[in-house]
Amino acid sequence: MVARKPVSLLKGKDHIAETWPDEPGRFTDKDVDPFILWCVKRNSSDITIQTDRPAYNEIYGTLYPGTFRPTDAADMGVFLHKIYGPDATARLASGNDLDLSYEIRPDRYTRIRFRVNITPILSRGRDSAQITMRVLPNEPPTMSDLSVEDDIINSWQPRQGMVIVTGPTGSGKTTLLAAGIRMLMERKSGAGKIVAYEAPIEYVYDAIKSPRSLISQTEIPRHLPDFARGVRNALRRKPNIILVGEARDRETISAAIEAAQTGHTVYTTTHTTGVAATIQRMVATFDPNERSERAYALMETTRLIVTQTLAPRVSGGRIGVREWMRFSDEVRDKFLSMDFKEWPAEIQRIIQFYGQTMAQSAAIAFEDGQIDRRTYIMLSNSTGSGGGD
Repeated sequence: MVARKPVSLLKGKDHIAETWPDEPGRFTDKDVDPFILWCVKRNSSDITIQTDRPAYNEIYGTLYPGTFRPTDAADMGVFLHKIYGPDATARLASGNDLDLSYEIRPDRYTRIRFRVNITPILSRGRDSAQITMRVLPNEPPTMSDLSVEDDIINSWQPRQGMVIVTGPTGSGKTTLLAAGIRMLMERKSGAGKIVAYEAPIEYVYDAIKSPRSLISQTEIPRHLPDFARGVRNALRRKPNIILVGEARDRETISAAIEAAQTGHTVYTTTHTTGVAATIQRMVATFDPNERSERAYALMETTRLIVTQTLAPRVSGGRIGVREWMRFSDEVRDKFLSMDFKEWPAEIQRIIQFYGQTMAQSAAIAFEDGQIDRRTYIMLSNSTGSGGGD
């Protein structure tokens, strides 16, 4: 049996405040959840466990070691087995990364959930793994919690068509989308039947009281193989609202457009930065010979694009800074009469009249003392006609 105490005795004065005080000499199944719960209590937004490195907590955008000792292969095996199951190593060895949700119930009334990605890596010449765990709230935040602008809120529920939330990885797209769904459910009239397809399911709506709303959540690829199949499945279920966790490929974007064309309200996300870049990137996913037809179909169905990034707040934590544009009948008619290749430049020209640029939002946040000058300058130059993952 491996002794637990010697490792903690080796900790220096600088480590006591940063690493788990109950760290064992060797992790076992019964140590995993207590360690993760300790990370949550430290206000960690993301926990990273990687072979040959200490576990790390990301707290307000900065990494802090969560363990004194590096995670060795035996420790990693324990984490993989506990979080994913006995076939985790085989799945990673076959060249797959793993996306899943993980849940801890420390007592009968508390439910702590995580979005988890497990990716195979090479470490010191050996096949290894990195586990990234995003801490999720027990229920989605409200639009007020996120300080979402009234203009976005007022444009959030079109009668039909597509609302697209964009931004780089880790920019809070899923959180904003979940807050918007919660807002719709909490209206007096409810939201009707919502079908959601996510990879993985991050937020659940169990605690939202909404007698006139019914939401079902399908996890990709656990329940259905891909998002495109999910959207086509939705069309057979008579929903009022369809939520597509991510629309990055040609098949999913086509399916989302078709769903919006048939009278549904579709919410989705994609990895772009800026309203103009979103249209440009989505159109570019199609083959050149179909690009024009699909571009006009996309424009016909788009109602609102919101691009968000998270910036460090002067007082601590992070703040969402957003660019958005409403695509009213007037705006869509204007674009439908133009060559689609001219759209990005025209969006840049008129966005301030039908929404707000990232530079404008950054200026407001800077003037309010919420972000510093360096962040303001960076955000002011962060969007344009290009895009990126």
